[in-house]
Amino acid sequence: MQNLPQPLDVRLMNLTATVLFMAVLAAALLAFAGWAMRHPVFAIRAIVVDGEVHHNNAATLRANVLPRLSGNFFTLDLARVRDAFEAVPWVRRAVVRREFPDRLHVTLEEHQAIALWSREDEDAEARLVDRDGTVFEANLGDLESEDLPRLWAPNAQASEVLATYRRLAPMFARLDATLDALELTERANWRAALDSGAQIELGRGSADEVVQRTARFIDTVAQAAARYGRAADAIESADLRYPNAYALRLRGVSTVAAAPGTPAARPAAPRTAPAGTPSRRTAPQDRRNG
Repeated sequence: MQNLPQPLDVRLMNLTATVLFMAVLAAALLAFAGWAMRHPVFAIRAIVVDGEVHHNNAATLRANVLPRLSGNFFTLDLARVRDAFEAVPWVRRAVVRREFPDRLHVTLEEHQAIALWSREDEDAEARLVDRDGTVFEANLGDLESEDLPRLWAPNAQASEVLATYRRLAPMFARLDATLDALELTERANWRAALDSGAQIELGRGSADEVVQRTARFIDTVAQAAARYGRAADAIESADLRYPNAYALRLRGVSTVAAAPGTPAARPAAPRTAPAGTPSRRTAPQDRRNG
């Protein structure tokens, strides 16, 4: 038996009925969604926080985060929640997810402070540097160690200064000295301070150039100090900005000496002595700025 095609008016009626059914279903779903979004059963009733929470407690998180939350389980903007947690002191990263029907689960990662971030002539501010070279603000009273080195540079060059510090610190350790501070001035001069109070002008240049200059100083300064009956811990200041020499000031003795094994500079400025023959000229009294 052959099936005859349905008349056009019948097909139009069926299509109309289908469209109307879909429209009613969509309206019902939207109405249900609107009811669900407004229903108090889906209000956020708990926020579970785990991960690294050594420097924050529930009261601190509540005070910083809750005022910035709005919406329920369905309407809450997770990006805003994440930003709210990451604005809390010490929080480096927050991962936020929903847990049906009324909970948020937040996993925190904290900054690991390894240095202070401030200039030598400034009081220490509540700024720190983490292991990745990120500068962040936090309460210094929350520090677990008070022996953090001090770093500083303009234009947010924390990563560069931290990387250079990590290269220089083991070098000064060969003199039984601790690198307490490393600063890159606005005029691109590197400046270091040791735990003994010694000030070291490292000069300009890339990190590789500064490391090379420092290595020459480390290799020869003990020999230069011994000529005057002093050990390396008697260093008060050193200026490594000379092309082939450095100026050295020891407690009770001042000298300008060329690094052994390098050609001496001409007697013009700066005045230096041939390698192995320390001059008795007084080193510059003023500390060269930048």
